Amino acid sequence: QVQLVESGGGLVQPGGSLRLSCAASGSIFTIYNMDWYRQAPGKERELVASTTNSGTTNYADSVKGRFTVSRDNAKNTVYLQMNSLSAEDTAVYYCYAVVKVTTGYQYQYWGQGTQVTVSS
Repeated sequence: QVQLVESGGGLVQPGGSLRLSCAASGSIFTIYNMDWYRQAPGKERELVASTTNSGTTNYADSVKGRFTVSRDNAKNTVYLQMNSLSAEDTAVYYCYAVVKVTTGYQYQYWGQGTQVTVSS
């Protein structure tokens, strides 16, 4: 019913920046939360940043001041600007959304993930 497609991952040197995008498409009536999670090797998936359709944002303590989440509701797209990256940010980054579809039901969706590797 709804697909989330992430893009923008890759290899970056320590101190560098990347911008991730996640576009939602399908039978969307409204999108509530659009969040970014990440999962590093051997670790549990963790919430990195979240944003509501009213513009409220929240960040994990580990990324505050370095990452910025933003959202274009007209495009059903969420972005994650990542600055001052370090090796500890290496992970697969996942987009997550809570969506009310056109049938009136609400579902949770995950993207396929995009790899971010911070290495010199």
